[in-house]
Amino acid sequence: MLKIGLIREGKIPTDNRVALTPAQCKWLHKNFTDVRVTVQQCSNRCYSDKEYQQAGIEVTESVAGCDVLMGIKEVPVHMLLPGKTYLFFSHTKKLQPYNQRLIQAIAAQKITLIDYECLEHEDGTRIIGFGFFAGIVGAHNGMMAYGNRTGKFKLQRVGSVNSFQKLIHTYFGLKVPIIKIAVTGSGRVAHGVLEIMNLLGINEVEPEEYLQKKFTYPVYVHLKGADLYAHKQTGKYSRDDFHESPQNYACKFTDYTSKTDILLNGVYWNKDVPRLFELTDMGKENFNITTIADITDDVYGSVPCNIGDCSIDDPIYGVDRTTFIRTTPYLPNTVDVMAVGNLPNELPRDASRYFGEQLIKFVLDDIRKGGSETITKATIIKDGKLTGPFNYMHQYVGAT
Repeated sequence: MLKIGLIREGKIPTDNRVALTPAQCKWLHKNFTDVRVTVQQCSNRCYSDKEYQQAGIEVTESVAGCDVLMGIKEVPVHMLLPGKTYLFFSHTKKLQPYNQRLIQAIAAQKITLIDYECLEHEDGTRIIGFGFFAGIVGAHNGMMAYGNRTGKFKLQRVGSVNSFQKLIHTYFGLKVPIIKIAVTGSGRVAHGVLEIMNLLGINEVEPEEYLQKKFTYPVYVHLKGADLYAHKQTGKYSRDDFHESPQNYACKFTDYTSKTDILLNGVYWNKDVPRLFELTDMGKENFNITTIADITDDVYGSVPCNIGDCSIDDPIYGVDRTTFIRTTPYLPNTVDVMAVGNLPNELPRDASRYFGEQLIKFVLDDIRKGGSETITKATIIKDGKLTGPFNYMHQYVGAT
């Protein structure tokens, strides 16, 4: 019998998403006699304890009797249970300093950590994540910020509705002015952004048209890897080579900074990937971008004017074009930046339902059957020991 515990989120600010909805837990019980889900009591989930109980799921304070514990965000060290198998987003594979104590505690307590972020198909595509709804909310917030800045239209906050369907209804009758929007990236985040572009009736154009033509209606361009990066020697783009050696590539996005009003950024970034532009570019006369939604949210990353996170409650800040200092938004000499790390939390029920579907389709069956190559490759620590693919983390984790 596989005993799964849905744990209470402990990270501050609290996240109210869940890995499995009440309906999904009920489905698992109905279809698999060897799976039992227990839910840890929690007062602030997007699905209440009562909703789980009404679905026939046990809700209790202790999940110590469960084999596999599933959450969303990082588990605070004091909440870890020794010897258990955990699934959550640990944000440790890039050696993030703020989570070093967590990964060291996981090793010390002989815990097994399977990181959602590391679950991948054979071609390296992420299996599971909240990226689609991050793209939905991020694109909406970026458009909202531009409307607030210019006064040309008004969008309400995503949190004022409680479902994606209701959010769509808020777009009825909205007329977007003549603007140019650059959408970057090719993953789930970008797909969410494109959904909002289409719902708002914004027309897609090809890169060449975007750079050369003037339009009498709002347009967006979708820039993927080959549109954004070129090898420093050959001038060409190879996806596999780029992912292997991104430092050998230069970014071509500066061609677009003079033609773009809004940047909706969804590119994956690490320290070797060239930035879309540099801070000094913001001070140039031909830098036309006034609003940036950095949806993938890497501080000082692909968008260098992401100089720190903001919150769902207050998602926009300004960055002065001259001093690069953080300011209030919508000032004459600022670029407005949206950088929020938990965007899907604005549509938590939709995002959780989507996440749970992927979890059931592609992950849970492997765990139920005792593991798989996919699970093995996503296991950062097994019984307190780093696994082969993650040996590079040895100093970060310490002696294990």
